[in-house]
Amino acid sequence: MWLTQWELPGKLDPESHKSGGDHARYSLDQKRRAVLAEVDNASFSRFHLKVCFVAGVGFFTDAYDLFAINIASIMLGNVYGRVPPPSRGPDTGASLNNAQDTGLKVASPVGTLVGQLVFGWLADIVGRKRMYGVELCIIIISTFAQALSGSAPSIDIIAVLVVWRFLQGIGIGGDYPLSAVISSEFSSTRTRGRLMTSVFAAQGWGQLSAAVVSIIAVTAYKSEITADSTTNPVHVDFLWRIIIGLGCVPATLALYFRLTIPETPRFTMDVERNVRQASQDVDTFLTTGTFVVDPDAIVQRANAPKASRRDFIAYFRKWENGKILLGTAYSWFALDIAFYGLGLNNSIILQNIGFGTIDPNLTGGAVIYKNLVNVSIGNIVLSCAGLLPGYYAAFLFIDSWGRRPIQLLGFIMLTIIFIVMGFGYDALIAHTKGTFVFLFCLANFFQNFGPNTTTFIIPGEAFPTRYRSTAHGISAATGKLGAIIAQVGFGKLKDIGGRPGSGAFIDHILEIFAFFMFTGIISTLLLPETKQRSLEDISNETQDNFIQGVAGAIELGPVRDERSLGGMESPSSE
Repeated sequence: MWLTQWELPGKLDPESHKSGGDHARYSLDQKRRAVLAEVDNASFSRFHLKVCFVAGVGFFTDAYDLFAINIASIMLGNVYGRVPPPSRGPDTGASLNNAQDTGLKVASPVGTLVGQLVFGWLADIVGRKRMYGVELCIIIISTFAQALSGSAPSIDIIAVLVVWRFLQGIGIGGDYPLSAVISSEFSSTRTRGRLMTSVFAAQGWGQLSAAVVSIIAVTAYKSEITADSTTNPVHVDFLWRIIIGLGCVPATLALYFRLTIPETPRFTMDVERNVRQASQDVDTFLTTGTFVVDPDAIVQRANAPKASRRDFIAYFRKWENGKILLGTAYSWFALDIAFYGLGLNNSIILQNIGFGTIDPNLTGGAVIYKNLVNVSIGNIVLSCAGLLPGYYAAFLFIDSWGRRPIQLLGFIMLTIIFIVMGFGYDALIAHTKGTFVFLFCLANFFQNFGPNTTTFIIPGEAFPTRYRSTAHGISAATGKLGAIIAQVGFGKLKDIGGRPGSGAFIDHILEIFAFFMFTGIISTLLLPETKQRSLEDISNETQDNFIQGVAGAIELGPVRDERSLGGMESPSSE
């Protein structure tokens, strides 16, 4: 039952509330400041570790599912492809045509773009907690469905997989703004960069795990694959289903913890405008990891800035705010042109440079087996030599050097590396393939010790609470637009000037990547440095008298009946 202030006895009568309006405003404003100070100055605790784990498992799953298709597409080509192998070299089996390969690889980024926009907006409307876990359910269902997909006379299996990967992408997209904002809003000022980097670094482990699972599965089926013919490698059909299907396991394990994570105190205060509940939450979950619901608690809504279309336009029309959104969005766009252009096509590039040459004396299924082993090992090498070291270099320096210098360094180094790889491509491939692989790993390193990490972190810090998730979603979706353009462009351009599968245009694609890395340097100059600053300070909104009074009647009753967490208890049960 809900009671208004008019039904409360004694000191909460209307007149006393009215006469105490200034005092109530001052009290709520001071309490909000105290809550923010407590969160910003909190020591790293088990609760922060739990947030890092719960958000990180999602990113592990996201990366595994996104990049597993890099290897699985070759297996799908062997089984369902109609493009014959090159006339020169060993018979590595059939492959998918450009449209099929591009469709498989671009479906998830398209879905991701949609998910980032929709979930980013919803998280600012209904809350981070209410949406957290919904995206994981979508990922689990769509991943499992891919592993069970089949074909029929009326529909091709590749088309079925494209649909499921689009739906999977929606779930993956939802994870970006939700995990970024939740980890940001729960973090203390001095460790926020490292906590967010730890969450995002799980992406590297996801990519590595996809390659490790691939080589384990291929090795386990060695005798069956080598016994198959290249025209009918039936056992390869088992492999891609195993690799993709296992992607739903970590997501399933993390689902309970996502559904039971508390609402962030900043959302409770600044969007739900319930300062009292936020104060109570912080007092409990930062010390015990749980939070308490008092069904008889007084709910006093604060009069604070509210999200609306007019307010959104007014906020971002100011150049000091609009330029940050422009900088975060374009930087992510430029980065993803190269990050996904390379990441989703590692296997193609490795094959074209002749990484892991296949013995010409091998025949039949043995050739397919060796090719799949080489592709898996190549992806493991790239992950271990470039991706993971880059993430953890960023972890070490993100809170001391700052986000902006690391992003600038990354874009500058990537510009140089892609210029060398592009303009020196023919010479490197002809004389020193090892140098090319080294530069490839170095590019992966500076993507992660650079803009791939910082473009995730900065939008999760740089905007006010009521628009933080929306703005992060817009920035991330702009990045995925770059990924889509890169993948479609890569598929269309890579064989220009040569036979199908020749990769004759890859050198010029690398030169195009260099151009976009250069533009990323310029967009980074629009961004502020966010290290060691509170989220409220970064938002460019004055915090003096942020709360302008008490909004409406005082209420009595449960604030959110869905607020629950393992180990939660209500004072009324004591």
